Amino acid sequence: MLRIDPAQRHRLREIRDSLSARIAEAEREGWTGEAEGLKVSLAAAGSKLAQVDTSIARREAVSLGMPSFPDIAGRTTVPGKEPR
Repeated sequence: MLRIDPAQRHRLREIRDSLSARIAEAEREGWTGEAEGLKVSLAAAGSKLAQVDTSIARREAVSLGMPSFPDIAGRTTVPGKEPR
């Protein structure tokens, strides 16, 4: 299975757009077999684009529930004063 580099997402969009234009041309010219073949390729390109989008979404930062510095830093209190 071919994995697409997420950095090449723009190229995959260009391919999809080109396929759409070629399908329109094939239908206009009456090349039904060619149009059907291109539609299969268009569906595959759309699927790959969805995979890339999913891959990009998974790479976003995920909170692991780790405490931040203010949560773990020691605090001192002075008797008679309210802590901040």
